[in-house]
Amino acid sequence: MAQSAQVAEAVRTLTGRAVELVEITTFGDTSREHLAQIGGTGVFVSALRDALLAGDIDFAVHSLKDLPTAEPAELVLAAIPAREDPRDVLVSRDGLDFASLPPGARVGTGSPRRMAQLNAWARELGRDIETVPIRGNIDTRVGYVTGGELDAVVLAAAG
Repeated sequence: MAQSAQVAEAVRTLTGRAVELVEITTFGDTSREHLAQIGGTGVFVSALRDALLAGDIDFAVHSLKDLPTAEPAELVLAAIPAREDPRDVLVSRDGLDFASLPPGARVGTGSPRRMAQLNAWARELGRDIETVPIRGNIDTRVGYVTGGELDAVVLAAAG
């Protein structure tokens, strides 16, 4: 919704027209299953795509990383706003950096891409970690660390 509000404000500024935000909940938003189990990228945008095709909304805003590589011919990717901070952030107990995590550290992320990167980096450092798929907002994800369920989580810095 924060991204949508920013785009709506930019459209208002550029066009002078009112923009109404319409919240659409997708299967990816409501499912508690891990991303790899529910089918990956399309689960976050199918409801948006359906609303566009039905004429219920005029345009949709969503993270580019969640878009399927092929869209229906009736739709077009019309704009890509300036990117926020593209880096990832490690939130860990005791403020440890990745190389200092204890052997067997449990590191959570919602991204299969990040899991692969973390496992590769750990192997490169001669470290043993367990990557754990997680879901939820930032507070929920950080809570896995502060609550002791995980040793660390990796989040998007822009969030």
